[in-house]
Amino acid sequence: FYRRSSVMKISLLSVHDVQTHLAEAIRVRRKALGWSRQTLAERSLVPASTIKKFETTGQISLRQFLLLWQCVDELARIDQLCDPMPIAPISIDEVLKR
Repeated sequence: FYRRSSVMKISLLSVHDVQTHLAEAIRVRRKALGWSRQTLAERSLVPASTIKKFETTGQISLRQFLLLWQCVDELARIDQLCDPMPIAPISIDEVLKR
């Protein structure tokens, strides 16, 4: 759930779902580059054992995730998540006020 003023919205995604999806994204990119976990470990300075745990459980620190991500994709893509989302009106009154 997340809140926007007094409206509660339901998300079908769980935290675990997103962790698993992020781990899969790293694994897919690593393999597309032809890298072993050890190669990614050497490039990112994240231990291969941590990469294995991440790819199998989704568990990792944010810092280590970012170190991995910058090796396989652009950090700017993650940074864009911090950009404010436009807030859509939730009532006709809000539309008319704009």
